[in-house]
Amino acid sequence: MKKTALVIGMLALLLQGCATPHVMQTKQVSDVNLSCTQILSEISEADKFEAEARAERGVTGKNVVVSLSFWPALIGTYSNTDEAIKAAKERRANMTNLYEQKKCK
Repeated sequence: MKKTALVIGMLALLLQGCATPHVMQTKQVSDVNLSCTQILSEISEADKFEAEARAERGVTGKNVVVSLSFWPALIGTYSNTDEAIKAAKERRANMTNLYEQKKCK
């Protein structure tokens, strides 16, 4: 019984280790204090995070090794990339709305 719990725990850690794309915060308390230039920078950052998450989805050396050694970990990576892409898009939308609310040009 303890051995099974240990194996499940190790598999869970392996899954977490494979889910590499960073999921950004979609809203931050300090967002309202951003200048127009800073908002544009945040939009650019969201685009960068989305591109990185999409790149993790492709056929990378790491994904090939993971799929050969422990294919369920690949599911964790793809799930994490979906979450990272969604968060980046939401961040971009929030920043775009703030940019419009502040009447930035």
